[in-house]
Amino acid sequence: SFTGLCCFIGVLAQTEIRSVSEENVTLPCQHRLGLVGNNLDIEWLSNASDHGQKVILSYSGGQVYENEDLKGRYSFSSNFLAGDAAIFIRSLEPSDAGLYTCKVKNAGQYEWSYIRLKILVKPSEPDCWVEGDQIAGRNITLHCNSLVGTQPMAYRWERIKQTGDIAVALPSTARLDTAQRLVLKNLSAADNGSYRCVVSNEVGKRICNINLTVKSPHNVAFLAGTVCGTVGGVLLLFFICWIVLRKKELKKREEDEFLNEIREDAEAPKARLMKPGSSSSGSRSSRSGSSSTRSTTNSASRSQRTLSTQETPRGELRHHCLEQI
Repeated sequence: SFTGLCCFIGVLAQTEIRSVSEENVTLPCQHRLGLVGNNLDIEWLSNASDHGQKVILSYSGGQVYENEDLKGRYSFSSNFLAGDAAIFIRSLEPSDAGLYTCKVKNAGQYEWSYIRLKILVKPSEPDCWVEGDQIAGRNITLHCNSLVGTQPMAYRWERIKQTGDIAVALPSTARLDTAQRLVLKNLSAADNGSYRCVVSNEVGKRICNINLTVKSPHNVAFLAGTVCGTVGGVLLLFFICWIVLRKKELKKREEDEFLNEIREDAEAPKARLMKPGSSSSGSRSSRSGSSSTRSTTNSASRSQRTLSTQETPRGELRHHCLEQI
């Protein structure tokens, strides 16, 4: 019953240690059993958030045993045989948070120590951006958001002086929509400059900057017209080049078609002269015969036309003489 009472009191008297992620920590464990006998046993057990209860480090039979799954991050930090069985944990992670138990046993006697380890996490690097057009007369919203960090996290907005990196008062037109959103209304050139978001908690802080350059509506219109004119000029140049290339292509096509027609006209007589099954001498003799025939026929027709021409005036003269008699 006394042992049970001691255990109950030990659980109520657990120690809380707060440490920062990525740093190192030592968990204490004092005992008085080092000189009782020769069978000293020490066990460190963890109920960390990423696993159930397991032995992370132990001493038994004169040997120290480490848990291979925990990458050698745990070790005794002092002379555990003389009564200080504290352990050293390297590079804390958020998952290391939880309840740790130190159990010391020797010659039938036991001592326990309980430590509650809380891991504090610094704010993560915040994301900052601007919502809206940076044009005079418009409204914009500056955003700042840190995704990871131990709560509560505080947000603070500052305006930075150009020289000396000194925080100055925000513009009179600025107001907080939420802690993470700063609204600037009716922008003007006086709002130009650098704005800083500071995210902090009890273990650290992070900063991000936003630079504003407010443009005049006339400048914006001129810039838009310049861009449109440039784009239009480029498109017109491409269109002209396309027309020129198209004309060259059509002209070349017409020349090719004309040359093809000339070739076809030049090859056609050759095709008529070269008839299958006919010899060159036969062709020449047939051509000579037909030529002679055509010549004879033409001579006869010319003789007939001459005779008829000569007869006609004589008949007319004879008729004229008869009329005079």
